[in-house]
Order: sequence, then structure tokens, then C-alpha cells
Amino acid sequence: MEADLVQLLTVFALAIFVGFEIITKVPPTLHTPLMSGSNAISGITLVGSLMAAGSGEGALATALGFVAVTLASMNVVGGFVVSHRMLAMFRKKK
Repeated sequence: MEADLVQLLTVFALAIFVGFEIITKVPPTLHTPLMSGSNAISGITLVGSLMAAGSGEGALATALGFVAVTLASMNVVGGFVVSHRMLAMFRKKK
């Protein structure tokens, strides 16, 4: 049980490090299209957090699942807002 927790925390820490390194290497001109493409990944995260929130594995799992649903929803909505603003820049002005 303890070995599983250590393994999961190791994977989580490595994912944070790799994600940070990848994002800092992206040129600023590609950030908005990259965010638009990452909305699909955020949708997958949202589905996973819904599963965690509704798993019925205890109060802690439900609370953490709720927090994950809230943050994933904010990420998805924010991604769509940024994409909408980016596309508005390319429309002809009337």
C-alpha cells in the first residue's frame, strides 16, 4: 500500500516537472493554439475527476474529486474563452 502511494506520488511529481519544462520551452506565439489543443486533454481530466468524485470511496475521495471537477471545469472554460478571443483577432472589423 505504501509502495503504491510512493509510486503514484513519483509519477505525479515527474508529470509536473515534465509539463513545466515543456510549457516553458514553447514560444509565446504558440501558447494560444497549444491551449486550444489542450482542451481535449482537459476534457479527459474532467471525466476522470467526475469518476473520482462519484466513486463513493469515502469523504476524502469525494472532496478531492469535487475540487478536481471544479479546477478541470475552470480549465476547460478558460481554454474556450482564450480560443474565442484568439479567433476574434482574425475576424474582419466592421
